[in-house]
Order: sequence, then C-alpha cells, then structure tokens
Amino acid sequence: MIEVLEISLLVFLIACALAVVLLKDMISIVVVFASYSLIMALLWQLLEAPDIAITEAAIGAGLTTVLFVAAIRRTGGLKK
Repeated sequence: MIEVLEISLLVFLIACALAVVLLKDMISIVVVFASYSLIMALLWQLLEAPDIAITEAAIGAGLTTVLFVAAIRRTGGLKK
C-alpha cells in the first residue's frame, strides 16, 4: 500500500515540476510550486523524517509561496 502511495506521489511530483516549467501565468506557477512543496513534505513524512517534513511544509509551501505572491504583486507581474 505504501509503495503505491509513494509512486503516485512521485508521479505527481514530476508532473508539478513539468507544469512549473511549461506554465506561463505567474500565479499558476506559484500555486503549482506550493503543491510541489506539499508533496515533498508528504514524501519526507513517508520516509520517516518528520522534522524535515514540517520544515518543508512551513518554509517551502508556506513562507516561500507568500514571498513569491508578494514579489509578483510588487513587480506588477499580474498585469497583462
């Protein structure tokens, strides 16, 4: 059961990485990058590294997403 979950998370992780490269809209990229970080946190938890999982969730998905959105808003990246 765990192996199926790990493989499906890895496939979704690769899909997120490809989506970040291929997308054009900056907000969409930030959302996909945040989901990438959350998947990494889940994988760290499955690998029995809860300290790294918590750090990845807080910094990778939380703080980094807020900073990216703030940078996009300040630079006018939302305007077309």
